[in-house]
Amino acid sequence: MSVNDVGLALVLNCGSSSVKYQVVDTAQDEPLAVGLIERVTHHGDAIREIIASLSAPESGVDLDRLDVVGHRVVQGGAEFSAPAIIDDEVERQIALLSTLAPLHNPPNLAGITAAREAFPHLPHVAVFDTAFHATLPEAAYTYAIDRRVAAEYGVRRYGFHGTSHSYVSRETARLMGRDPADMSMIVLHLGNGASACAVQGGHSVDTSMGLTPLEGLVMGTRSGDIDPAVTLHLARTAGMSIDEVDALLNRQSGMIGLTGYSDMRDVHAAADQGAHDAAVGLAVYCRRIRGYVGAYFAQMGSLDAIAFTAGVGENDDVVRLESLRGLEALGIVIDPGRNAGRKKQATLISADESKVQVWVVPTNEEREIALQSVASVT
Repeated sequence: MSVNDVGLALVLNCGSSSVKYQVVDTAQDEPLAVGLIERVTHHGDAIREIIASLSAPESGVDLDRLDVVGHRVVQGGAEFSAPAIIDDEVERQIALLSTLAPLHNPPNLAGITAAREAFPHLPHVAVFDTAFHATLPEAAYTYAIDRRVAAEYGVRRYGFHGTSHSYVSRETARLMGRDPADMSMIVLHLGNGASACAVQGGHSVDTSMGLTPLEGLVMGTRSGDIDPAVTLHLARTAGMSIDEVDALLNRQSGMIGLTGYSDMRDVHAAADQGAHDAAVGLAVYCRRIRGYVGAYFAQMGSLDAIAFTAGVGENDDVVRLESLRGLEALGIVIDPGRNAGRKKQATLISADESKVQVWVVPTNEEREIALQSVASVT
């Protein structure tokens, strides 16, 4: 398989109440069509709506030319270390993995089932968020809990945002004129969900998200790293149920818990007006990123590049600057002028004297899914 294979893919990202889609010609940089179906109550209806939209003459898409349908699937567990051509057995395994991703895998699977019915003549490929992290060494994915319990219930680090980390790490190497196999880099995917990934030799060797997307960096509504005993403390002293603690850590924490805002633009506006909570929230957010950069540098023993990506990473120059401030001794120096403003295209933001190149590289997860899907069937 090669991600340089050429073909036409319909990419589907099915959530519980929405379906995002793109038609990607892998020989072209820009997608042929992009769309979003919201308020989805039945994925079969959403797929039919997508087909109707793409069949319209003004869409410019010839559905008869499709080579493959690529599906985003969040959790592939230990079973899937690469994209998988979907058959009934693969669907069954994705369903079984829903215990590890109850909010994501069921709608992913519903979209797969509906799309296979709508396009029975085409191959369908599942591209897993977790697959890029299948190369994690055992010491990186193993939690220090009883081995028998971990094995029985699948408790380990899986990591997420794999398609983004894969695309951005490979694109950063290309921009630098380097072979990914000869590089060590850190990719910082900073959006409402956020994760860091250490990429060495083109492979993920460490990542911040764990069993679920809750672990790691501070996010829009998720706490990221926290003493696990906090959950026990809240249960014992506050009488909170498992579901209440789950809601607290996943939907009422992170930046919205610290500052009252999940959108970083609102956080900055509040901080600029002197809001103490917003200023502290930003400091916590950037400090956590800085800690992961230092840890991954230490784990890899060398570092050639850092790449910021996703909504915050591509658009927030303050976060980029503050997250790497004080790391000059590690050879990481940002040029404030190059860093200023939003970046809609790949941009080098490090100073000339920086030993580590720092880039902003817009992610393209749909294109990565298309590339991997096409490569799986050609």
